[in-house]
Amino acid sequence: MSPQLPPVAPAVTAELVAALSPRLRKRLDSGIAKLADRPVVRDGDIARIAMDDGTDLELHAPDGAVRQAGAVRCGCLLAPDCLHRAAAASLAPVAEGEAPGHDGSGVDSPAPRGGPGEEQPAEAAEPPESATPDQRAAARAVRLAAAAVLEAGTDGAGAVLQAELLRAAHTARLAGLHRAAATAVSVVTALRAARSADPAYHLTDLVTGLHDVLHVSHRVPAASGTELSALRGTARQPYRPDGSLRLYGLFSEPVLTASGYAGAVTWTADADGRLYQVSDVAPGGAGRAAGAADRAVRIGDTALTHRELARAGLAVSGATVSPTGRLGAGAGVRAVRAGGAGWHEDPVTRLWAEPVPDQIARALTGGHGLLFLDVTLTGTAAEAAGDCLLADCDGVTLRLTAAHDHPALPHRDNLRLLSAARGTRLRIVARLTPAAHPRAQLLAAEHPARCGTRLDMGLDRLQRADLPTAPAAAPRPAPVPDEAPIHLLRRRVQQTVSGGRPVLALPGDTRADARRLHHSGLATAADLLTDLHSAAADRAHDVFGRLRPADPDRFARAWLAAAHYTAELDRALCLAAWTS
Repeated sequence: MSPQLPPVAPAVTAELVAALSPRLRKRLDSGIAKLADRPVVRDGDIARIAMDDGTDLELHAPDGAVRQAGAVRCGCLLAPDCLHRAAAASLAPVAEGEAPGHDGSGVDSPAPRGGPGEEQPAEAAEPPESATPDQRAAARAVRLAAAAVLEAGTDGAGAVLQAELLRAAHTARLAGLHRAAATAVSVVTALRAARSADPAYHLTDLVTGLHDVLHVSHRVPAASGTELSALRGTARQPYRPDGSLRLYGLFSEPVLTASGYAGAVTWTADADGRLYQVSDVAPGGAGRAAGAADRAVRIGDTALTHRELARAGLAVSGATVSPTGRLGAGAGVRAVRAGGAGWHEDPVTRLWAEPVPDQIARALTGGHGLLFLDVTLTGTAAEAAGDCLLADCDGVTLRLTAAHDHPALPHRDNLRLLSAARGTRLRIVARLTPAAHPRAQLLAAEHPARCGTRLDMGLDRLQRADLPTAPAAAPRPAPVPDEAPIHLLRRRVQQTVSGGRPVLALPGDTRADARRLHHSGLATAADLLTDLHSAAADRAHDVFGRLRPADPDRFARAWLAAAHYTAELDRALCLAAWTS
């Protein structure tokens, strides 16, 4: 995937790949690899790639994204049926949702019938709504395309399988299955990152994406009522009026996604402790993520930058807010700078007064995931992904990790320098990482040597001269908690995503792992592990002794059951680890 190219709509990529002949489809992945080595020149809304001295490949993105197949133009003799157009679309980031620039000022859809404040007569009650035939068909298309990706694994899920999933995502969006469409696009983005050895790629992200897209597409045909509404999702976040707000800045964090978007988000809170976000995210790379904090926030006429807002306040009138707390920037919104509040001052300090178990429960049940903690730094621990910072949080040993590993962002460097401040008690903001042991990504913290100074871990760079002079502790192996062997099932779930069905279909005896799970009281995990291997190896022969085609649907269902079980158990173990 090339972040220099503008994002391309899923339907465009699917159309260009589908137009290729079978011979050219076989050469598509090699064509993408060759195109990735060529430089990209941006000229306004046009991205241009020189194929040779007299041939150019152009992508026209008037609104920041390519949304029509005709906007991808090639000057070679075989155009428009050439390989180059499909390769360029497959190499570019995937355009997510609607055109960039939506600011929450649009007209909101009316509230659903029976919503708050609307009385419904008893005789008007209707049976719960169920999925339409088009939605069932779209869900099946998404399920089959995702099952094919799962069967092939990251190594085998090339541009053709990705295009099929993008086509299914487009069909789902047209049918109103916005959650399935968005998750399918995120799976394609993660696949491209994996196949291009992008350092930002994480296997767990791809596992989570495949789990969600298979779960949604599996449940939609049988769902009804509120469950169906949640599975459908929404085309965009609806912004609703919220009157006047008095906000206090908390911290800013950079945003850098694998799909080619970058920027910054500033978190604020009102007097009641409710959180609101002011964001500036657009197509771009690490440079935009690092510099977005010094851009003015897009609300009203205020000249505050994101970095300044994180330490000041904001008075907003005519505010519009999405369900997730994102502030809109419509024409009717007015905002002026106001005084801020320190983390130890009212009303902000009440965020840290909430009991830690309550914060964990909220984060695990669909909340914003932020934790407001008071910790004492105790040293570092060596892990396979790099050193993590150890801290004591009310007697619980917490591992603090970097929120992003990109070298242009100072997360990792700041984490390493903070190890020199062991023994220091700090007030921090972190994002929960569900695991069998207390773990979170460090987003912001008090300065270890300057009282009243805050640090945004992804934007501000610590200086060694500003830190305490105590010698840093040598990294030591992270303590291994005494936990149930659920990793035996989780490892198979992740191996399937990496290597596909063939990895689990290899001959081998899995009874030892199943017995170990049984002895640990995880009988369901043992049964799921056995069923997953059985589905992978289920290749019947016909009367002539030839292998019958595999049943990807059965294998996908077995994998989905195992992935869902491990995800739910991880949440339960995470809550237990924080509260024990």
